[in-house]
Amino acid sequence: MMQTTGTVHIQAPASKSMSHRAVIAASLADGRSLLHNVLDSDDLTRTMDCLKACGASFEFKGRDLEVVGVAGRPRGGSDEPADLYMHESGTTCRLMTGVAAAGQGLFRVRGVQRMHERPIGALAKALASQGVDFTWEGQEGYPPLVMRTEGLPGGEITVDVGESSQYLSGLLLAAVCAGSETVINIGGTKVVSWPYVALTLQTLEDFGISFAVECQEAGRWVETAWRAVTTVAPGQIRFRVSPGAYAAGDRRVEGDWSNASYFLAAGAVGPRPVVVSGLRRDSLQGDRAMLSILERMGARITWQDDAVTVAPPESGRLVGLEVDMASCPDIVPTVAAAAAFADGPTLISGVAHLRIKECDRLDGTAGTLRKAGTTVEVLDDGLKIIPGALAQEGDLPVTTFGDHRMAMSSALFALAGMSVNCDDAGCVCKSFPTFWDEWNKVVS
Repeated sequence: MMQTTGTVHIQAPASKSMSHRAVIAASLADGRSLLHNVLDSDDLTRTMDCLKACGASFEFKGRDLEVVGVAGRPRGGSDEPADLYMHESGTTCRLMTGVAAAGQGLFRVRGVQRMHERPIGALAKALASQGVDFTWEGQEGYPPLVMRTEGLPGGEITVDVGESSQYLSGLLLAAVCAGSETVINIGGTKVVSWPYVALTLQTLEDFGISFAVECQEAGRWVETAWRAVTTVAPGQIRFRVSPGAYAAGDRRVEGDWSNASYFLAAGAVGPRPVVVSGLRRDSLQGDRAMLSILERMGARITWQDDAVTVAPPESGRLVGLEVDMASCPDIVPTVAAAAAFADGPTLISGVAHLRIKECDRLDGTAGTLRKAGTTVEVLDDGLKIIPGALAQEGDLPVTTFGDHRMAMSSALFALAGMSVNCDDAGCVCKSFPTFWDEWNKVVS
């Protein structure tokens, strides 16, 4: 029987996005770094394995990670490529392809079949302009592939980030190791959300790298305070990165707003308030938007130090809303699940690129919500959710497609009295191995 009194207390796991970036930066530094609060998950293991293949070394010391870097020179193979096996981590694939291109030698980029269906051609085109040679071992523009590189000379690069802002992040991380100043221009036609790019720039700043962000004003480029930028618009913004060295040292990874989202939503739709600690109120993570979305839906939000409490609306039920989630796509499944508990429809837009994640997250999310009793229309760039009478008992079979976010967002339906049965509950290990243990605190 679920408790209906008291408050649930959850410690936010370490940020996956910042853990990836911190581990990469420390691996490119010259010397030893000690990283505190690095996320221990399948995706981070993939990134570290790729960096080991490039010459870095790692040792866990309690909850801290000691990293010995390669001094800006990822090492590839001479006869056989260094094996960069991504499994199904898209973040690893896009960031490490850019980083490895800054090294020397041969590198093979590969993963599971789903990874071989996720495009990387726009990033490869940008790197090819720097002299990197690509051999496609399957479909052109997709892994598996082999890169041959002699390093990045620097100069001007143009990249189309319509498919993923991670293409830009991979180039920014790699440009530090280039032979001269690199100017990265944005091509294509799509305006891209800023938050993940900001996290990359924050990492560069934290590791002592000199860079500048310039925006178009009256036909000329003007240096802009990067924390004040909100979008990456083709032809309107560019990035200057000076060649340099990542500074080894001690760093701490902040808490993860993406993985906190399930518990924040639980506080809004469940019978008890939920307190999540370990989060930065001023974080640059785009998924911090979860709080403002829940607040717009009627949830009650209070802060104390690094802990935020979410409680249900005074009325007892959330209200639907219209929200553009282009800047926070990873929390779309969470918001959609919360919307199923609301009064009135919810319209989510701006997230067409969710179709090329670990699964098609628009169709996957819609399928789960329909099984739970909700009417869902899948749009070109989002979802329209019309709440119905949620089942109050019985099983909810969830097809996860091996996608961690499908599994974790579906857990919210346990708060409607359903028994949530995921076909692959273990897929949460991709980003949050202890999720179910923490979730039991909510439903017990």
